[in-house]
Parts: sequence; C-alpha cells; structure tokens
Amino acid sequence: MSYEQAKQVAVEASLAAAQLCEQVRAQIVPEAMEKQDRSPVTIADFGSQAVICRALATAFPQDSVVGEEDATTLRQPEMADALAQVTQYVQAVAPGVTPEEVTSWIDHGNGEVRQRYWTLDPIDGTKGFLRGDQYAIALALVEAGEVKVGVLACPSLSVDLPQFPQAKGLLFVAVRGEGATVVPLKGDNPHSIQVVSPDDQANLRFVESVESGHSNQARQAAIAKQVGITNPSLRIDSQAKYGAVASGQAALYLRLPSPKTPEYQENIWDHAAGAIIVEEAGGRVTDMYGQPLDFSLGSKLINNQGVIVSNGSIHDTVLAALKEQVKS
Repeated sequence: MSYEQAKQVAVEASLAAAQLCEQVRAQIVPEAMEKQDRSPVTIADFGSQAVICRALATAFPQDSVVGEEDATTLRQPEMADALAQVTQYVQAVAPGVTPEEVTSWIDHGNGEVRQRYWTLDPIDGTKGFLRGDQYAIALALVEAGEVKVGVLACPSLSVDLPQFPQAKGLLFVAVRGEGATVVPLKGDNPHSIQVVSPDDQANLRFVESVESGHSNQARQAAIAKQVGITNPSLRIDSQAKYGAVASGQAALYLRLPSPKTPEYQENIWDHAAGAIIVEEAGGRVTDMYGQPLDFSLGSKLINNQGVIVSNGSIHDTVLAALKEQVKS
C-alpha cells in the first residue's frame, strides 16, 4: 500500500504547525496554562493541534486522530483572550476561520485508537518550548498497531550533518519500508539518514530527557557506562532525541521509569513518530524488556515499560545489562 499522500499531508501540516509555533515564540513571550494533570500547555500547543487536525480532517475524514490536547480549557469564559490569540495564529494558515472552528479542529484530536489512526503531539517538549530550547511537532500514522508514517519537525535542533552543516531546524520523515530522511525546515533536498556505526567513538553517546522527573537518570548513566558509553549524556527535550539517534549523533536513548513513578505508562504520541524514524534509519526501538512498543491498545503504551532506542548493534547488550541490573 502506498503512503505517499499520507506522507505529503503529514509533512505539509507539520511544517505549517512548526511555522506557527515559531511565530508564537518570536512575537510573544509564551505563557503556560495548566491542564488538569498539572502539565503545561500554551497557545502554540493549541494552534499547532488545530492546524494539523484541520489538514487531516480534510484529507482523511474517516481517520481518527489521537492527540494530546483538547479545547476544554479554551472554552472557559475566562480564556476568551487566549482563544482569540490561538485563532489569530491559525488564521495565518486558514484565513477567516472562527474561534468555534478552531476549537472544533482541536477536539478532532480526541479520537480513538482504531485499525487506522493518527497520533499527534502538537508540541512535544512544552517546557523546552517555553525555555526557548528543543521541542518537536510529532505526527504518526498507525495501522493495525504498526506505525506506517512518522514526521518530526524540530525547529530548534541542529545536528552535525555534512549535508546541512549550518542548518538549524530539521524535519525528519519516515515511511515503513522506505527509509528515513532529514531536510532543513527552511527547505532543501531530503537526505537519507542512518544510525551511528559501533566504531564511531565520537558519536557513541546517549541522549536523555532534560527533566529529571521523566526518567531514572542515575540508572540510565549506569547502563550506558556498562555498555561502553563513556561520553557524557546529551540532555534534549522532546522526540528530538529520536532525531539525534536516527541521524547518527548518538547511539542510545534511554527512558527508564523514574523511582518516583515506577508504574508510569508512556503516551503513544510521545514515541510513535520517533520510533519509526529510528527504525527506518537502521536502529531499534523496544521497551526495557525487549518487547516492541504496542500502539494498538489506546492512548497509553499499557503493555510496555520504559523505552530503549538504539543504533541496533548495542541493543541486546543494553537489554542484557538491564536484566542483570534487576537481578542484582
């Protein structure tokens, strides 16, 4: 089955969302609103989800979209100014849209996991976005539990690639069975990417979250050292970490459960797009027990614990080190 249309729609929607997010950062000092789970959300999160869901609803009206945000907060009377701001930014993409249309598009992302669906994180790494640091727009198409298309727009990411030595802001794209590519957000010809080879000592390093509460950083450092990675970790917000592994800038991304929240279940939108990009670049993605990530069971990876992302060649060694650590 061809996924060319799905790829093109996903790429164009993600680029439009990235432009919106960067306009928000350039024109105003982004402020976070607090959701019911106490996590932050911004005008850019809402605008990004509206723009992408509008594109998906137009091109694929039968497809469900499972996104991170909903418009409940924006519909509160005291949030009228915030909704007006979101609408203004969306109008740059879709002139003449109304606040009611914007909230409807945002809520189009409240779909269910089905045989075929999209999963979306309109801003993965909101805290990084607020700091002026790394974040990603992450969009993936899933069929029968398997990710088929993945797009990551990373407006602040720059990696040391010979094809784009000065580029800041990268777009990663992958289609199952067709490989992975990267291209600057400002435009150029896409280039294929591959994970790092095991003998590339300069890039034999690991990436992890900036926020210590997201994972067990002490355990991750110990595992990395145990498998021969002695370089300091790169701490990057968002699924930009997947981009670093896929493009050969790091060999390993570890996301092990934090001691404070050992039963934490990962959200599907935090991993789907990144996972296919790494896999199509020659890497491997599993949970901490070596099981594939299961995207068929709902908005959470309820059958998985932890996430291990690698260049493939060190993956089994990492899993063995984790198993040995548990025994001891």
